[in-house]
Amino acid sequence: MSLRIVVCVKYVPDATGDRHFADDLTVDRDDVDGLLSELDEYAVEQALQIAEEADDAEITVLTVGPEDAKDALRKALSMGADKAVHVEDDDLHGTDVMGTSLVLAKAIEKTGYDLVVCGMASTDGTMGVLPAVLAERLGVPQVTLLSEVSVEDGTVKGRRDGDTASEQLEASLPAVVSVTDQSGEARYPSFKGIMAAKKKPVESLDLSDLDIEAEEVGLEGSWTAVDSAAERPARTAGTIVKDEGEGGKQLAEYLASQKFI
Repeated sequence: MSLRIVVCVKYVPDATGDRHFADDLTVDRDDVDGLLSELDEYAVEQALQIAEEADDAEITVLTVGPEDAKDALRKALSMGADKAVHVEDDDLHGTDVMGTSLVLAKAIEKTGYDLVVCGMASTDGTMGVLPAVLAERLGVPQVTLLSEVSVEDGTVKGRRDGDTASEQLEASLPAVVSVTDQSGEARYPSFKGIMAAKKKPVESLDLSDLDIEAEEVGLEGSWTAVDSAAERPARTAGTIVKDEGEGGKQLAEYLASQKFI
């Protein structure tokens, strides 16, 4: 039986762009270019490596987002994933991690899965809790923050590296795992892969397809809210310490006055 792998990916604003909040205090995505979250590229890479080691495997990439989020799916497909699922609905605007986890869980159940692979966090929200919440919604084990992962005989195994020790973890499939940016560099799509991605299937779903009511997601259904936001203040010119024999002392005094030391 084929190993069914689902990789959850996110279309995020480019971190190098000039990002702003819209009037409703959600991220204004129209003013900045978007791309596949870099941390999710590691998840795609690990899924590809697992599939290469399996006798038979199929990789589905899944995202929740606006029309442009298909760009993130195409990037993952060009890396080597087999097919994609895109959940798009106007009522999803402003959905927080709790609503997103509900939509992903419903879509994953509809698609079918043995293993769900996620990045360690998104590069816009950076909460890092979605894999755990998703596993709870699916009712399966979670093995998170892995720097090494493999699947063998119906079991997913991995290594989690901490500050003082490394842990060897495992769980029976089906399961949810997340991988860190230490799991291995993601491959670049080849020209052949980019061309092949154009012919791979991308299934579109909305809330009605997943039996989710609009009130459960979006700003109205969010468990969290942004009360206020302000522009980051402009950078000041800074303080220049001229070394005329006592530069070290002056620098130390300045650092102490700013409570850096």
